Amino acid sequence: MKKKNVLIIGSAGRDFHNFNTYFRDNDEYNVVGFTASLQVPGTTGRKYPAELAGGLYPNGIPIYAEDELPRLIKDLNVDYCVFSYSDVTYQHVMGIGAIVNAAGANYIMLGPNDTMLKSKKPVIAVGAVRTGAGKSQTSRRIVGLLTEWGLKVIAVRHPMPYGDLVAQKVQRFAELSDLEKHKCTIEEMEEYEPYIVQGNVIYAGVDYAAILEAAEKDPKGCDIVLWDGGNNDFPFFKPDLMVTVADPHRPGHEVCYYPGEINLRIADVVVINKIDTAAPENIQQVRENIAKLNPDATVVDAASPIMVDDPDVIKGKRVLVIEDGPTLTHGGMSYGSGVVAAQRYGARELVDPRPYTVGTITETFKRYPHIGLLLPAMGYGNEQLKELATTINKTDCDTVVVATPINLSRIIDIKKPNTRVYYELQEIGKPNLDDILSEFGKKHNLPMKK
Repeated sequence: MKKKNVLIIGSAGRDFHNFNTYFRDNDEYNVVGFTASLQVPGTTGRKYPAELAGGLYPNGIPIYAEDELPRLIKDLNVDYCVFSYSDVTYQHVMGIGAIVNAAGANYIMLGPNDTMLKSKKPVIAVGAVRTGAGKSQTSRRIVGLLTEWGLKVIAVRHPMPYGDLVAQKVQRFAELSDLEKHKCTIEEMEEYEPYIVQGNVIYAGVDYAAILEAAEKDPKGCDIVLWDGGNNDFPFFKPDLMVTVADPHRPGHEVCYYPGEINLRIADVVVINKIDTAAPENIQQVRENIAKLNPDATVVDAASPIMVDDPDVIKGKRVLVIEDGPTLTHGGMSYGSGVVAAQRYGARELVDPRPYTVGTITETFKRYPHIGLLLPAMGYGNEQLKELATTINKTDCDTVVVATPINLSRIIDIKKPNTRVYYELQEIGKPNLDDILSEFGKKHNLPMKK
């Protein structure tokens, strides 16, 4: 039987996982290439390496630009295109589908049964309906509680493999020096550093079967695997407890963004985050959508209280606010905790960074014009990191408010007075994560010291 030619449409993450779990050793298919979006510089024009691709692909697999899709389908005689990235509208998903079908190919999406890996340890997975809803702070809250009870939790993060894919096959982060060792981008550091500072271990990389095996056998021990999802993708590991975070600052997005609605539908627990700063009618809309799509889910109300190192850096000043990059870009937000802190602590003015941007930072604003008066913390490589530093230090402001999950001043020399903004998850009332996790521990006979 003739093999079917497959093109995997992705963005250096879910696409590689779909290949590894479904296509790598499947001789019914011939994967002729990946496509990648232009969101992350340097992801196109390289190959998924032979060392990771398996025996069917001794020369590796080329990675093309997504905007070449119609030509690629024709030139490569593609039979199937597999949509494999996250945090996009249904209009976007079907817009790509229209391009694929118009070029003559079939359009498919792989689901949990063919892509979720089963762990030997209990798995708690944290996902979200949109990027920036609060997955990471929820994950850290869960890890913190379980650790307090004497359990050994190993976190695994959704992939962000933007460098040497062979070197990134399995990455373990336990010390801050590991961030430099693995040549992490800002986006990666934002996810890994808080775990390290908290005293935990976190894994990431490219081959999640190998990563899962390493996590289960971690030298520090492993009672539970915690899946910390990326964007609004559904988990790579089969969860024993699925926690999904919803964002009332973007009501309705839980039912119109792919694949966030999947996370909502498969959730055991839904955390409605940020209710301290969201409008009551928006919170109610999210509640109603949860009730319609997943009436059996346990709903937890939560806030994201904001803390500032030095409020005096903000009061009466013209401030540049730097927010988490992905939340502002494909997450679609036009404000974040930095803006809330600036307003709360009396900033005189939010300074527009756009007249001072350089290089790819300028391109980011062209691609995502909704960002407005904020600066996304972009840093997908040394060159972009330099451009971010140049933009910050060129901007005509009095002070800088850094609302990124990492200490940005540790890797960038910010030449103006600056302060950090923090936020953590805080459940309100009952049910809460303490009770839910306690029941989970009892169900799985975990050695809790509570």
